[in-house]
Amino acid sequence: MNKSQSAMEYLMTYGWSILIVAVVLGALSFLGVFKPVTFAPKAAPGSCQIVKNSELGISNLVGSCNNQVPQYVAYFDGKGAYANLGNSPTLSPEAGTEGKMTFCMWYKINSLSGYAGPMLKGAYSPSDGNYWEYTLDQGGGSEGFTVWAADGATIASASSDYYSFSYLLNQWVFACFTYDYTAGSSYYYVGYPGYSAPIPFNSPVSGMASQGTGSLVLGAGEGGYSNVSISNVQMYNTSLSSSAINSLYQEGIGGVPIDSQNLVGWWPLNGNANDYSGNSNDGIATNVIFTSNWYGGYTQP
Repeated sequence: MNKSQSAMEYLMTYGWSILIVAVVLGALSFLGVFKPVTFAPKAAPGSCQIVKNSELGISNLVGSCNNQVPQYVAYFDGKGAYANLGNSPTLSPEAGTEGKMTFCMWYKINSLSGYAGPMLKGAYSPSDGNYWEYTLDQGGGSEGFTVWAADGATIASASSDYYSFSYLLNQWVFACFTYDYTAGSSYYYVGYPGYSAPIPFNSPVSGMASQGTGSLVLGAGEGGYSNVSISNVQMYNTSLSSSAINSLYQEGIGGVPIDSQNLVGWWPLNGNANDYSGNSNDGIATNVIFTSNWYGGYTQP
């Protein structure tokens, strides 16, 4: 009887403490504190970049370019945070070889409260009727990419909802979109956590995207702002193959560009919005928080 009473007294005395410790450990686990990536070496801002030699026509990676995870990622609060990456003529499929483009990034949807999408709009200027845009949009329960012509017609659109895949909250996802006017097709690749390779979603192309007068913008679009985290944005003026995109995915969130010769923009968003592709398309971040506490929801491929 005395032993049972002592046990009950022990539980009454320390039970709440044990429960609080369990809750704290669960919260830390959800935030990724105990993941191996938390203790892995981190790439410092600007530690890897591409240097171009225009006379020789070559591009080389310089610095510590070993695919380390970044120290920081960009957090967009859905209330007014965005990054303007500029309006260089190179940031257009029209500037590529026969109308080709590839756009890749890692992102995490933090919340769907308020306006839910798009996470990116490019060269958007409806006031003069001359624009093209591409939008990664999680609205409606799926991820998707759309390219619009200057007259407002949809010329390429691929979405995961065609295949019954829905968006994931608080999970880091890899996404790439390829556009090839000559081949007449575009692909949207999504690398979900735990998948060995990105899933391709095919879409036909019905026209050529034209050069717009607006800027390439992350975290905001025509209708509002998105509550997302974004990292390692890469843009090419060629249509990368599925094997090249798989290689990018396998590199992880800190992966370096796969084709430096055709790279037109590389924004790691590791502490700033600078372009490290050698093309000087530095961005301007407004109300963006570069956070080091980003590991929750990330799984290394």
